[in-house]
Amino acid sequence: MKVLLVFAHPEPRSLNGALRDVAIAALEAQGHEVRVSDLYAERWKSEVDRADFPSLTPDARFIPVAASKKAFDANALTDDVKAEIEKLLWADALILQFPLWWFAMPAILKGWVDRVFAYGFAYGVGEHSDQRWGDRYGEGTLAGKRAMLIVTAGGWEEHYAPRGVNGPIDDLLFPIHHGILYYPGYDVLPPFVVYRVDRFDEAGFEPVAERLRERMRTLATTQPIPYRRQNGGDYLIPSMNLRPALGDPGAAGFALHVDDADADGSLKATRP
Repeated sequence: MKVLLVFAHPEPRSLNGALRDVAIAALEAQGHEVRVSDLYAERWKSEVDRADFPSLTPDARFIPVAASKKAFDANALTDDVKAEIEKLLWADALILQFPLWWFAMPAILKGWVDRVFAYGFAYGVGEHSDQRWGDRYGEGTLAGKRAMLIVTAGGWEEHYAPRGVNGPIDDLLFPIHHGILYYPGYDVLPPFVVYRVDRFDEAGFEPVAERLRERMRTLATTQPIPYRRQNGGDYLIPSMNLRPALGDPGAAGFALHVDDADADGSLKATRP
């Protein structure tokens, strides 16, 4: 497989840096080809602004979505963005690695998504009609590829449990899993999450490293999170509401978008 690892931590000697090296070594030991986008080391520009669209005239109103579409269609995106798009098209699998800061990814990684997931590439593709609402949520440019997260968190695992004070980790990561990765078509694998990293010591590292090696060994075979496909019949078009007969009666929220029939087996079997 060809694997792109997007790394978002400012310190290469951090636990994240050590886990990145473990992941790369494990993947290369299996014969996989790995590329790394180290966002802090490369001083990635996070913000979307007029500089991203040099063909935009100075007097034109800046509408980011319209500018993104025009630039993508004209192959006029900036070189740094085009290079990352090329990597995504090259890769069979994408790994996003980051520390959980304020219940989300670091701003530099969000900025990578904002700039690289251009209109016409990651969204705004496919037919919009009474039968389909675009190629998204299980379909799209990146369909057939795999994606997963490697995440570190300072809190205890119990704090991110279903009744934990921080909220369930699956809910916190849902906007990334479903809204960023599944949206353009990726098969999204369960995340690899390491907890209590602020109190980590060398004795605790090797067991975590071995679990990560095992996840890398099974990158091609781990069952993805069974999200419902938008155009697979589960949703009413154009309201995009789940059909009343599906899911638990009266239930709402993120869990509705996981197919109950497959959820237990695929998620629990691979949770680190």
